[in-house]
Amino acid sequence: MNRDELVRKALASITEDRLRAAAADVTSIASPTGGEAPLARWLADRLAAAGLEAHAQRIDDGQANAVGRLRGDGTGADLMLYAPIDTLTTGDPDLDVPWIGPELRPDMRAEARCEGPYVSGLGASNPKGHAACVLVVGEALAALRPRLAGGLLVAFGAGGMPTNAIDGAGRANTGHGVGCSFLLERGWHPDHAVIAKPGDFVAHDEVGLCWFEIVVPGTHTYAGSRHRLPYRNPIVTAAEVVTRLERWLADYPERHRTTTAAPQGIVGSIAGGWERMLAVTPAACRIRLDLRIAPGTTPLETKRELAAYVRQVSAELGTELAVEMVLAVPGTRTPPESWVVRSAVRAWESVNGRPHEPVDGNSGATDANILRARGIPTARVGMPKAVTDDFALGMNTVDVRAMRRLCEVLLRVAADTLTRTRAEIDETND
Repeated sequence: MNRDELVRKALASITEDRLRAAAADVTSIASPTGGEAPLARWLADRLAAAGLEAHAQRIDDGQANAVGRLRGDGTGADLMLYAPIDTLTTGDPDLDVPWIGPELRPDMRAEARCEGPYVSGLGASNPKGHAACVLVVGEALAALRPRLAGGLLVAFGAGGMPTNAIDGAGRANTGHGVGCSFLLERGWHPDHAVIAKPGDFVAHDEVGLCWFEIVVPGTHTYAGSRHRLPYRNPIVTAAEVVTRLERWLADYPERHRTTTAAPQGIVGSIAGGWERMLAVTPAACRIRLDLRIAPGTTPLETKRELAAYVRQVSAELGTELAVEMVLAVPGTRTPPESWVVRSAVRAWESVNGRPHEPVDGNSGATDANILRARGIPTARVGMPKAVTDDFALGMNTVDVRAMRRLCEVLLRVAADTLTRTRAEIDETND
C-alpha cells in the first residue's frame, strides 16, 4: 500500500473511543518518577498483544521502560516514536500536600475521569495522553502488517521528569532522562526520533537545565540568648538573597533569548533549621534553583554567570555565599533541515491545513535532549493544553480530539520515513 493509504487505514482504526480508553487506562496506573514499572509492564503487554516484539526493560525494582519493535526489511532508516511515562507529582497526599495545595483535587490522583471529550487524572495530558497516542499508533501500524523499509521502534521511558528520587529513597538518578539514557545504552538506537510532549507545534531544539545550590552561612544560637550571643540568622539572610535572585531571574530570559527559546529560572526550594526545634537558629540555610539554559550555552557558562552575581550579593550583604552546580542537562538542537524535522513539519501542516510557524519563548526541557545528545536527530510534536490558566489542570486534562490529530501527525511521519530506503531519504534531504 502507498503512504496515503497506510495513513488512511491506520487512522480509520484510531477512534476517539479507542483513544479515550487508552488515555484512561494509562492515567489510572500510577507511575511517579521511580515507580513506573507497573505501567511499563502494562504497555509492553499491550505492544506484544498487538504483534510487536516487545518487553519491559527493567532498570531496578521500581523503574522500567517499555519497548516494542516492528521490523522493516533493513533497507530503510529506523524511526523511534517516544514518550516518557512518569508523572511530576505522585498522587499521594502524604508526599504532595501541602506543596501542591491544601489537598489533592480529583485530577491530581491517578484515577481517570472521562467527561465528554476530556479525560482527566494525574498526568492525563503530560505525559500520559501523549504516551497513549504513541501506543495506539504503534498498535494501529502493527495491525496492518505493512511492508516497511525501515523499522519502527515504539518506546516509553521512565524518569523523564525533572526530579530526583522521591523523598530521598533509592537511587538519586531516577529522573532527568535516566530511562531514555538506559534505553539507548541497551541498543534501542534509531536513525531518527519523534518525541511526543505538549505543544501544538514542531520543535527542533529546546532548552537544557541546570540546578544550583546556594549556601547561606550563619551562626547556630539559642532564642533565649539572642541578646547575649552573636546573632547571624541565615534564614533572614536567605530571604534577602532570594529577593535579589528573583530580580536577577526576571531579567535572565532576555539575556539568553534565542529564536525559539526564552530560558526561565525559579527558586524551587529553601531549607534551613529544625522544624522540631524552633528555639535555635541553624548554622546554614540552603537555597536551590532551576536555571534553564539555551541550546549552545554550556552549563559552566551558566554557573560562572550565576557565581558572579552571587559574589556581588555577598558583598552587598556582608556575607560569603557559596554556590555549586548540582545537576546539568545541556540544551540541544537538531538542524531544522534534517529529515525528521522536515517530515514532522510536513505532517503537521497536512493535519492542520496551514503553514507551520515556529513558536518562540519556549523554556520546557524533555528527553529530546537525551536523544539529541546521543546523536539522534529528533523532532518534538504534541498537543495543546486543554486548559491553559492552571498549570496542574493543563498537565492533568487531555482532549481526545487533540489526541487524534497528534496520532495523525505521528502516523504521517512514520509512513513518510519507514516506506523509504535510506538512499531515498538522503536524496530527499539534499
